[in-house]
Amino acid sequence: MSAAPSVWKQPAQVWAVAFACVVAFMGIGLVDPILPAIADSLKATPVETELLFTSYLVVTGLAMLVTSWISSRIGAKATLLVGLALIVVFSLFCALSGSVDAVIGFRAGWGLGNALFISTALATIVGAASGGSSAAIILYEAALGLGIAVGPLLGGILGEASWRGPFFGVVVLMAIAFVAVAVLLRGPAPARTPIPFSAPFRALGRPALAILAATALFYNIGFFTLLAFSPFPLGFGAMGIGLTFFGWGVGLAITSVWVAPILLRRMRLTSVLLLALPLLAVDLIVAAFVVTSPAALVTCIVVGGLVLGVVNTALTEAVMEATDLPRSVASSAYSAVRFLGGAVAPPLAAFLWHAAGAGVPYIVAGVSVLVAAACILLGRKTLAHVDQSHPNAADEGAAILVGDAA
Repeated sequence: MSAAPSVWKQPAQVWAVAFACVVAFMGIGLVDPILPAIADSLKATPVETELLFTSYLVVTGLAMLVTSWISSRIGAKATLLVGLALIVVFSLFCALSGSVDAVIGFRAGWGLGNALFISTALATIVGAASGGSSAAIILYEAALGLGIAVGPLLGGILGEASWRGPFFGVVVLMAIAFVAVAVLLRGPAPARTPIPFSAPFRALGRPALAILAATALFYNIGFFTLLAFSPFPLGFGAMGIGLTFFGWGVGLAITSVWVAPILLRRMRLTSVLLLALPLLAVDLIVAAFVVTSPAALVTCIVVGGLVLGVVNTALTEAVMEATDLPRSVASSAYSAVRFLGGAVAPPLAAFLWHAAGAGVPYIVAGVSVLVAAACILLGRKTLAHVDQSHPNAADEGAAILVGDAA
């Protein structure tokens, strides 16, 4: 029997894009440890500070609807480079800002660059990775997990000196990523078929994709409540918050890369989601009752990361298999909705905190995740083809992940 290809044996161009993905995903959690410092230094309320996430995620989500249209005309490499360049420019502007309103505005520009990059990166990795789409998804989720883990840690380290430090760090890392993609992503460009502007909007009319997008919208409210709101009730300094969310991100990376493929090989995809989503809801509701205990809240955050990794990988695979649409179109349509869900959570959580107490945002987040689970449960018949097609992909992914089997 021939050896299965290893997910880690990839062409240089795949690693260039994967490295850029790590840095891009670092940007999501990078500001986490410095939220209290930004609020203090720029005299901003928690609601205003949480808008750093909202402006970033709203623009990312809306821009996702046009990224496939853009990349189909200028090519994947050019789209990746434009996205990376925008992130470099706007993260520099964030670092140099003197008011919270300016940082909020420049984070919106950062979100535009992020949308152009992220929506194109997965399709690029899928097209160039050895080992098929399952290997590409595992590699992409590994990059996501590593970026989300390292982002808060780097933010904590650099944020100890100044809240501006993490933004300058992104400028340097994204500039390196830009050079890596420009130099290593080469070879003849595939023939481009222009995608209609309306394609992502029409894609959301496909029942299976619409169900998954609705699921992701409510799930992301839980995700970003845990990520963006938790630094405030924790009460730690930048380094303490950074270490907490480093543990959260490590848990997410471990389960997305190693645990999720095992579960997907042994269970139906919808069954994995119907197991993981209620567990996440329980974790969030427990957090509501232990929010005054920093040690207990840290435990809930890390446990939440472990569950999030499973959900992320399962949803990504489901979207890739839900329709016969081009992956870039399906990914753009789905991502637009899920990022908009994430945009709602941070300011809503801060508002609920001041209106009703620190535990209420976690209860709302837990209920939202239960709504996500209900979307899967009620739409299970529509997603039957995903359940039927995923075992082969899961088996392939598990074999690739183990690699070099006799």
